[in-house]
Amino acid sequence: MRVLIADDSVLLREGLALILTDGGHEVVGGVGDGEALVSEALRLRPDVVVADIRMPPSHPDEGLRATTRIRDQWPGAPILLLSQYVVAGYLPDLLADGGGALGYLLKDRVGDIDAFLGAVERVARGELVLDPDVVSQVLQRGRRDDPLTELTPRERDVFDAIARGLTNSEISSGLHLAPSTVKSYINTIFAKLGVRDRVHAVLLAHDLERGPLP
Repeated sequence: MRVLIADDSVLLREGLALILTDGGHEVVGGVGDGEALVSEALRLRPDVVVADIRMPPSHPDEGLRATTRIRDQWPGAPILLLSQYVVAGYLPDLLADGGGALGYLLKDRVGDIDAFLGAVERVARGELVLDPDVVSQVLQRGRRDDPLTELTPRERDVFDAIARGLTNSEISSGLHLAPSTVKSYINTIFAKLGVRDRVHAVLLAHDLERGPLP
C-alpha cells in the first residue's frame, strides 16, 4: 500500500516509515503539520494516511481537524489517527460522517508491530479501528452480557453494518432496504440497546467483540 505519514516528530515519522517499509508498504511522503497533511493527502491520494492527532499549528487536535477537511473533499479517505493519550472526546468528531476507513489508536500500540500493521491494513480496507482503551473509557462497562440477543435477525444485520462504519445509504443498498426502513430499524436498535447515537452503537459493537475486561 501507499502510505502518507503525518507527525511533527521527525524521529517518529522515520520510525513509522521503517515499520511500514519493512511490512511491505511504500511510504509516499511525510509531513509535520496539519496544512501540509491536507495538501499532500489530497494531492497523493494514498491508500492510507497515518497521522498524529496533535500537530502544529494548533497542536491539541490539528490532525483531527485535518482529517475532517480531507474527508470533506475526499469522502471516505482512509486515515489512521495516533494519540499519546486516551481522549474519548475526539470520537464524536472522528465518527461524525458515519463512514468507515478510519482508525484511532494510542501510540503505544505501534510497539506491537503486527497489531499496528494490521490496523493500517484494516483502515485501508475501509474498516473502523478503535483502540480498546478508548472504547473502554467511553463505555465504562456495566453492560449486559449480550444485549444483541434483544435484536431480531434483520436488526442484527443493520447493527452489524453500522458497526462496520457503513452509511445509511450503503446499508440501504447492501441489505436491499428502503432508506426510510433503514432509519426505522436504526431508531429501534438504538432504543433496544440503550445507546444515544451511531457513535455509541459503534463503540458498543467494538466493546462486545473484545469481551469483558479482566
